Amino acid sequence: MICVGVLGARGRMGAEVVAAVNGATDLNLVAALDLGDSLDALITNKAQVVVDFTVPDSVMANIEFCISNGISVVVGTTGFDAKKIAAIENLLKAEPKIGVLIAPSFAIGAVLMMEFAAKAARYFESAEIIELHHPAKVDSPSGTSTRTAELMTKARKEAGLAAMPDATAGDDSARGVVVGDIPIHSVRARGLVAHQEVILGGLGETLTIRHDSMDRAGFMPGVLLGIRAIISHPGLTHGLDKFM
Repeated sequence: MICVGVLGARGRMGAEVVAAVNGATDLNLVAALDLGDSLDALITNKAQVVVDFTVPDSVMANIEFCISNGISVVVGTTGFDAKKIAAIENLLKAEPKIGVLIAPSFAIGAVLMMEFAAKAARYFESAEIIELHHPAKVDSPSGTSTRTAELMTKARKEAGLAAMPDATAGDDSARGVVVGDIPIHSVRARGLVAHQEVILGGLGETLTIRHDSMDRAGFMPGVLLGIRAIISHPGLTHGLDKFM
């Protein structure tokens, strides 16, 4: 049995994680914490893995607490940049047996979408991303779209592609946020959960790769995979695809 703690347990995703852990025969939920609760309960109840679905402002302190107390972490909170990733790697140097998984998405389909988009990016002159989420999401662009853009940019550079054609002049604020080579457009609307569309264009053709999450339960197989795998993968792992 793996003893699991959940941070952000009263949020939408956190509540789903609590239910998923409780439903797994090889996992034992030992702490379900939220804002105002003491992290010391993770130590008292001997958590081996903590799942963090909190907010970008608190996630780094949570990760530091877990690493310093010998607890591995599966992180679903987004908002990670190169500086934060480097800080986590530095913390892990002092605890080489501890693992941290940073996953831009836990949806199996979204992970595959990122892989397909990166593979396709080297063959198309143009590429853009539209990500669509519920209005309670606090960050934009999403972690999934940012990671997708990074992977696509890497593939484009390896293929030696030139800069994408774009004759936009003057105010280009409608062209989205550019991550690497790729413009990302963020939509926030009631009724949405998590959706992403990658549009690629070449001479005489386009390719669209889209993933839709209709229910947060769809993220749980990936979360459980992360919990089970991180125990035997010390150090920093970026992306659920490393465990697939």
